[in-house]
Amino acid sequence: MATEPGRPLRRDAAENRERLLAAANQVFAEHGLAASVDEVAQAAGVGMGTLYRRFPSKQALIDALVASLRHELLRLARAAQQHQDGSGLARLLHAAGELQAAQPACLQRLWRNSEVEPAAVAEIRQIFAELLADAQRHGMVRPDVTSTDISLVVWSMVGVIATTGAVAPTAWRRHLELLLAGLRPGGQPAAEFAEPPLTADAAAEIAGRPAS
Repeated sequence: MATEPGRPLRRDAAENRERLLAAANQVFAEHGLAASVDEVAQAAGVGMGTLYRRFPSKQALIDALVASLRHELLRLARAAQQHQDGSGLARLLHAAGELQAAQPACLQRLWRNSEVEPAAVAEIRQIFAELLADAQRHGMVRPDVTSTDISLVVWSMVGVIATTGAVAPTAWRRHLELLLAGLRPGGQPAAEFAEPPLTADAAAEIAGRPAS
């Protein structure tokens, strides 16, 4: 019998739900969103009946993963919002990168192709805009940078994580450092990069060509 809206799940049902979400994250990360729900149920160690009681469709399962990711990103955004010294934007971008790198299953749907939690997405975008304005007030970001520029930074991290994750799982950090350097006003002292560059062999492997 379906759980009534607002009524908490029994302990075993809640555990099955979390087990299914963890399995779905793993299966979709390894095989993409084309992977079947049968594979998810098998990875979770539950039957198909249990899966469909918790998630009546594959889209419902994907939406649950995306909702969880969006809620966590909102939590990180609110935490970054507490830093009113101009550093909040960089803190949030780093936190968003870490979250996305740790949750590769639904990266492409974090910002699009899913209608879940629209209020969370709207608040996240608003916080990004506020943190950008704060960074500009403190002279840490050039004044002609816009909120859509920051969206491009976030989207580009998705692409880098998806492209390099299997070979160089922290390469996105170097990418973000390069982008943050480009956001700084001219004349600011250059900060040293904390993340080393890709090796030639790693770049060749990612590109699918023999190393030189």
